Amino acid sequence: MKKSIAIVGGGILGMTISHHLALKGCNVTLIESGSALGGLASAWELNGITWDKFYHVISASDSYLLSLLKELNLEAEISWSETKTGFFTDGKLHSMSNTLEFIKFPPLDIINKLRLGLTIFRTSHLKNWRKLEQISVREWLLKWSGKKTFEKIWLPLLKSKLGESYRATSAAFIWATIQRMYRARHSSKKKEMFGYVNGGYSVILNRLQRLLEEENVKMCTNFIVKSVEDQNNGKIRIISQDTREVTSNSVILTIPSPFASNVCDQLSFEEKNKLNATKYLGVICVSILIKKPLSRYYVINITDQGFPFTGIIEMSALVDKKYFEGNSLVYLPKYLDSDDPLFSQSDDRIKEDFIAGLRRVHPQLSADDILCSKVARAKFHNSTGSIYT
Repeated sequence: MKKSIAIVGGGILGMTISHHLALKGCNVTLIESGSALGGLASAWELNGITWDKFYHVISASDSYLLSLLKELNLEAEISWSETKTGFFTDGKLHSMSNTLEFIKFPPLDIINKLRLGLTIFRTSHLKNWRKLEQISVREWLLKWSGKKTFEKIWLPLLKSKLGESYRATSAAFIWATIQRMYRARHSSKKKEMFGYVNGGYSVILNRLQRLLEEENVKMCTNFIVKSVEDQNNGKIRIISQDTREVTSNSVILTIPSPFASNVCDQLSFEEKNKLNATKYLGVICVSILIKKPLSRYYVINITDQGFPFTGIIEMSALVDKKYFEGNSLVYLPKYLDSDDPLFSQSDDRIKEDFIAGLRRVHPQLSADDILCSKVARAKFHNSTGSIYT
């Protein structure tokens, strides 16, 4: 008799787990609270153009994703492009896309540039990253880069990605970040190369959903889980807020840990505390469709103070503009605590503030250039999977 397994959370993680369990002969039910599968990888429409709600890019080091794309026969649909990186520092935009530009980078003197380069080299060549879990990212970067480089470059970047949570973050974070960027830059062409699937993540999700259908995975959408209950007879019952039920031998939760704690009343006090203690960052991301390109940079890192967002991602510097009907697609992300009051701000106010910040970097941008803008929000940007059996 086949084992039945329910997966709670229909993002790309839940979908991928469902696929692999189906391959092993399990009866799989995939449960999603939203109206469609995909989660943070889902797409939406901007002025008639369908693309990712949040920005995504593929690096040569993303082995799990590349393996999945190979399984989905989408390997040939990956396009790779050379990308360039900018820094907006002291009110000016600087390029830092190659060694010469790094040497010329005005905000740092030669000594601090050498220390910054040494930090990146040392971190990228570390093999035993687990040792870094015992060292704070601040301590590690101060040791190798020095105070000036840390405060001028690293600290604004850490705050932009982690907020004040950087204080409790280990040096393993910067190791993982540098490793990914280092491998992208040291590709076969010795340039910074990133990829995307032609058509965006909607192509991946549609192909994966069709595969799940062929594998007889049962998919339940608009199923908001109210409780997960062990029946003490080898069965677990999942009940929705509208009283629907799914029964299985095991349940895998790919939802944020505090949600898992809330729906699993039979977990111990210690287990609930551990789940609730997991800290998440949220993200607010404004997508803007613009008539013309703003720059040649895929990413502009913002190190100046007072910006409402934490970087500028110009997707059309990576993706062929034919997918945007010749226009340019820009993302303005802001990473923040999941309880930040900005989540209660209206879309119109967020768009107004973010576009004003964008004009600080690109003053040539006019209101007539903007075709469409939309605000995406996710209070729990990173997720964890737990198993309840």
